[in-house]
Amino acid sequence: MVWWEALLLFVGGGAAGIVNAMAGGGSSLTVPLLVLAGVPGNFANGTNRVGIFVSNGATIWSFHKQGITAYREAIPFFLPVTIGSLIGSIGISQVTDQTFETIFGILILPIIFLSLREPKTVGLGPELSKTKLIVTFLCIGIYAGAIQMGVGLVLLAFLTRAGLPLMKANIVKVLVTLAVTITALPVFIIQGKVRW
Repeated sequence: MVWWEALLLFVGGGAAGIVNAMAGGGSSLTVPLLVLAGVPGNFANGTNRVGIFVSNGATIWSFHKQGITAYREAIPFFLPVTIGSLIGSIGISQVTDQTFETIFGILILPIIFLSLREPKTVGLGPELSKTKLIVTFLCIGIYAGAIQMGVGLVLLAFLTRAGLPLMKANIVKVLVTLAVTITALPVFIIQGKVRW
């Protein structure tokens, strides 16, 4: 890695952290930057999870130190997203780097569009039934385990739809993202898909 690639990754990582703190979508910056720096697609995906783990862990610690928590509110979401994350991370780690890069490339434009779109206040519809909630968060977990990019945006949308106020939903989003990452990262490490 040459100096400009390291600088690009450092600046991109900082920008991704800011984007993730506001809503989500930072992986739409970091994964392409890793690929640009010569890291193959699936390795970029796995390596990206190290930064996600650190940033979400630090965010939760910061919330906790300030007395801002939502642990109880997050509990119902952990099991389906964790199972989904395991399925998604195992599945995506089996595809070729080129296939991963194609999938990621197809998804990046809609995710960037959602990231840049100004959020609108929408009245809450009917809360999701328990079954729909489990299936929805299982699917979110599969996506997060496989791709991760933009999952914070999706989580915020469905957590508020599940009846959580925006502040609590944002904290739960970080907790759930950490749970997804704690599940997916070992899969990528075991598969040898993390560049340290």
